Amino acid sequence: MLLGAPEHPGAPGVGFCARVSPCASVPIRVNLWLVIAFLHGKLADAAPTHVVVDCNGVGYSVFIPLSSYDKLPPKGADVKLLTHHHVIAHEGTQQLFGFVTPEEREMFLLLISISGIGPKLALNILSSTSISTLRSAIASGDTKTLSLLRGIGKKTAERLVVELKDKVGADVTLVGKGATASVADQKLTDAILALVSLGYKQMDAHKAVLASAEKLGPAANVEQLVRAALGNA
Repeated sequence: MLLGAPEHPGAPGVGFCARVSPCASVPIRVNLWLVIAFLHGKLADAAPTHVVVDCNGVGYSVFIPLSSYDKLPPKGADVKLLTHHHVIAHEGTQQLFGFVTPEEREMFLLLISISGIGPKLALNILSSTSISTLRSAIASGDTKTLSLLRGIGKKTAERLVVELKDKVGADVTLVGKGATASVADQKLTDAILALVSLGYKQMDAHKAVLASAEKLGPAANVEQLVRAALGNA
């Protein structure tokens, strides 16, 4: 599927991240890759495997997992999808994969980081089980459960455990003492994900962020939590 990006990068309803080639020797716009980070518009059409989002008259076809389909609003309503903009340079093709929640996109990105798992297979996996079940199976090394997922065999299940076990961790409660499950929960989760992206193991990141939250109190923002955790490392 060839996806045409809007002529103007700042078009309303479409969030872009810009990446520029470090070896640019021609005008910068020739080397600019527009990476679509999210879509915000009207839900024009929806099916269990894909949706069409109307962003100011431009319809974007987006592949989604079943977990996101269940959370979609009615057709015609406003919708925001977090996206992964997948570019296959040698084929000259682009695809959009969309997710309603950050957790779905985060797990999708972890899955496609594994050799042999492409975007379509990653969507099949997310459509076959819940995020919490998948995370728990990987963290506990349950290759039997993983190999039962659609498109996953024994070898791929073993590779998931080996490469992702330290990154996903077990499903844990992220709210510390005295915190409320809402804004506080999201701040702790964002701080933990930030540490994981810096190379921390999931459980180490969880412990460090909770310790920082206890020390700094509920008023601390994500940046302060991360800095405190890094300072205690």
